[in-house]
Amino acid sequence: MKDTQRLTVAQTLLKFLDVQYVEMDGQEYKFVNGVYGVFGHGNVLGIGEALENMSGLSLTYYRGHNEQGMVHAAIAYAKQKNRLGILACTSSIGPGAMNMVTGAATATVNRIPVLLLPGDTYADRQPDPVLQQVEMPHNYTITANDAFRAVSRYWDRVERPEQLFAALLNAMRVLTDPVDTGAVTICLPQDVQGEAYDYPREFFKKRVHHIDRRPPAMPAIHRAVELIRKKKKPLLLAGGGVLYSQAGDALKVFAEAFTIPITVTQAGKGVLTWDHPLNMDGVGTTGGLAGNLLAKDADLLIAVGSRLMDFPTASKTAFQHPDVEVLSINVAAFDGVKMDALCVEADAKLALLELTRALQERGYTSAYTLADLQALKTQWNQEIDRVCSLESELGMPQTTAFGIVNEFVDENAIVVGASGSLPGDMNRLWRCKGVKTYNMEYGFSCMGYEVAGALGVKLAEPDKEVYALLSDGSFLMLHSEIVTSLQESKKINILVFDNGGFQCIKDLQMSQGSPAGFGNELRYRSATTGKLDGDYLSIDFAGIARSLGAQGYTARTPAELKDALKKAKENTVSTLIDIKVIPGTHSHGYESWWRVGVSSLSENEKVREAYTKHKAYLSEKARKW
Repeated sequence: MKDTQRLTVAQTLLKFLDVQYVEMDGQEYKFVNGVYGVFGHGNVLGIGEALENMSGLSLTYYRGHNEQGMVHAAIAYAKQKNRLGILACTSSIGPGAMNMVTGAATATVNRIPVLLLPGDTYADRQPDPVLQQVEMPHNYTITANDAFRAVSRYWDRVERPEQLFAALLNAMRVLTDPVDTGAVTICLPQDVQGEAYDYPREFFKKRVHHIDRRPPAMPAIHRAVELIRKKKKPLLLAGGGVLYSQAGDALKVFAEAFTIPITVTQAGKGVLTWDHPLNMDGVGTTGGLAGNLLAKDADLLIAVGSRLMDFPTASKTAFQHPDVEVLSINVAAFDGVKMDALCVEADAKLALLELTRALQERGYTSAYTLADLQALKTQWNQEIDRVCSLESELGMPQTTAFGIVNEFVDENAIVVGASGSLPGDMNRLWRCKGVKTYNMEYGFSCMGYEVAGALGVKLAEPDKEVYALLSDGSFLMLHSEIVTSLQESKKINILVFDNGGFQCIKDLQMSQGSPAGFGNELRYRSATTGKLDGDYLSIDFAGIARSLGAQGYTARTPAELKDALKKAKENTVSTLIDIKVIPGTHSHGYESWWRVGVSSLSENEKVREAYTKHKAYLSEKARKW
């Protein structure tokens, strides 16, 4: 007779999660390190009861204040842990669960492992309908949680206790897979969570999931070597996969061996410090002058661990050399074949090491000289210094405030961002003083990620200062996890750039024909025009922080900002600095473009002109990869 233990589904779930480990390069890591949740009917008497009363669990419970926010925190945590550690997230049914859908999409787009455990309606359908149940007359098996199907890498619903075996094993398969990872959703009907079953004790043994590096096939290496040897001006693009593979040193060795400049995506930034001579930093729509000039002249793009989304490629217009080709090193073939690339399907670190060896044997070197690259880097650094020290009688420019923050933070501090105009400033202008100090969510560019993400990073790196950089619009979207940071005594620094609304979207409107922008700024409705073009709202963001129990300061001048930053660093509780900047003074594009939909018909002549220019640019610049 099998040795069993009678437990509820919720108790079994938590006991299983608590003994999951991953191993990479011979080092073990505890994989599930806590449960982040908001309780309600649907999970409080199932998972909530188990968390409260089970002995022997080492899982820490974190109380969320918005379900989307807690998923964002879990994403940032896993990202900072190089996907070697995660937090699970639990919610009630209905709106509580639905609030997590945006977070699920954010995780899946960014290839970040997150385990979501939404409560679900009764499996026995008694009572029926339960409070917050979505009823579909054409299909009664559909619940609100079916919305997760479109944004989860693995989705399951446990309607019987014994179904937990397959559900959890498949969940771990996806969560620990470098290729297939993303949001994993296991829907838990509230009655089933409390049902008991005799589970074999062997199900609770310690499991170590081995993340084995996938070596490149030698024929693929040979094809890559022959392609590189034909090219004189290759350009490296480092994506998030370089960090997750811990391939930063291998990338640096490869670049230095053959004098190949390095550019980065938002996910890959921070793989090198800013002052490395070959680090040209951002490229594409939010890229800088150095990266974009090199991209235009490159005859080969070597993309390492990148999804090749439209921003680093400037909507496929960044690379203008008539003979340019793409070599992609990626553990996922799905990403590796984008832009008609020659794909080396392999772990980034192993592939770079093998390519370095093979190219050195053949005596390859690029046509770049260190002197020429240094001159280009110097030119760009001078431009950064210029835009980060602008002065104005109207107040403090955003880029000036940004430069003050960058100069102040130390080499171990971590910055977090996601949306608005700031990701452009950060990709172009931020100088990473330390490796892995840049946590940007830009796959989904999800407003509201920043504050919660900063808390997730702080949970992952408790001994480091963490700074969330966000605008007023994103702060208003979601900032509730400030309270969680206070509950947990996990101090974060929140830098709100109050620029009067959605300035990057206003710029986008104006660049495509809108005379002054429409509906994007934080303005009163004008009695004269009937539109939202009156005076700017005056919002005391520092006061909001203080009302929650955090510290708050307002900075209108460079001197006030420097003083506030100093105080924030000395504080032991979460601190918000309300930075009042001149609207529209963020950085702008350097030799780049971004394709967006432009109306082909309009009563506005400027819009019609913009559409004509848009079509011409597409015809001239965009490649049909």
